[in-house]
Amino acid sequence: MHLSDTRILTTHVGSLPRPPELTRAYALRARGENVDEKTIADAGAKAVPWVIGQQLAAGIDVINNGEQQRESFVLYLRRRLSGLGGQGSRQGFADLEAYPKYKENLARQVQARGEAVSNRDSLPKCIGEIRYQGQAELETECQTFKTALADVVGRYVEPFFTAPSPGILASIVRNEHYATFDAYLAAIGAAVAIEYREIVRQGFVLQLDCPDLALERHGLFQSKPLSEFLGFVEKVIDTINTSIAGLPRDRIRLHVCWGNYEGPHDRDVPLEDIWPILQRANVGGFVLPLANPRHAHEVRVFEKRPLADDQILAAGVIDTLTNFVEHPEVVADRLVRVAQAVGDPWRVLAATDCGFDTSAGMGRVAEDVVWAKLKAMSDGAALASKRLFKA
Repeated sequence: MHLSDTRILTTHVGSLPRPPELTRAYALRARGENVDEKTIADAGAKAVPWVIGQQLAAGIDVINNGEQQRESFVLYLRRRLSGLGGQGSRQGFADLEAYPKYKENLARQVQARGEAVSNRDSLPKCIGEIRYQGQAELETECQTFKTALADVVGRYVEPFFTAPSPGILASIVRNEHYATFDAYLAAIGAAVAIEYREIVRQGFVLQLDCPDLALERHGLFQSKPLSEFLGFVEKVIDTINTSIAGLPRDRIRLHVCWGNYEGPHDRDVPLEDIWPILQRANVGGFVLPLANPRHAHEVRVFEKRPLADDQILAAGVIDTLTNFVEHPEVVADRLVRVAQAVGDPWRVLAATDCGFDTSAGMGRVAEDVVWAKLKAMSDGAALASKRLFKA
């Protein structure tokens, strides 16, 4: 991963708003309606240079394809893996269950988004052997991104490409085929390893999206002892390390979050509880949410248990769930605090807390506000750089 000793670079977590017609097509397909696949493919490819332009206009240095050719940060894998089908279900989150009136409000909000991809429409089950069969689709996605990047050479620092953790798929897609959860997780890990390796081979920084490593404490493991959840985190980290074995550590960053939804989040596991296990991941850095009001204070964790000397922290300094546009001075203050905790400003990047549209159409922030928030992040990073780097 590219580092800078003159300023704080900017990036984001991955998913960005999609054009309305593309979102609509994804939603129809998720609900099982007939949609012309070529129409979706053409719209997705057309959206990539558009979303790159939006990132560059906002001053983002480490850019991606905005996940335009995927309907979800994880459930696009239902087309790239064998063994997934039928209609699955997902356990509710402990914090939402604890506030039934808020849960009702949230359900109404989700229902109102008719042209959006939700888990209610698209969550499958594991009904057979998991094998990777998405090479052609992945190749198309990579080449579309490369073609668009060729038109903006010199205007960005580095490209990154996202792929989900084996643990998030194992958590949300119910296993009805493998004899044990461990066997199921291992099968997913072996399959997605093909995608991980190809992304790195194509020359991109690989971002592993791993909300499961925090989110599932108040999801799948909400009624279990903390020790069982931490055991799950250990298994997932071990599976990830097996999947990325032999890949350059400095070409991989790992994103962890507590769920990209507005909610109480007062059942979230503290970062301090999971951080020692996360540090076992053989990656070059982490992307963590530090802007939202439930976790901003946890920047202190890096003072107690520092990053490895060769690792970076892409710190979330922009919230992805509200339409407030953060003031650049607020962003700068957050980045200075992160740099102080990490110890080296050159190992800090400015990032968003999570993606802005992790399932097509489900994002809560209006498209024009997204670009304004990214621009505020860039402006704030410039202010912080003046304070942190001496001429």
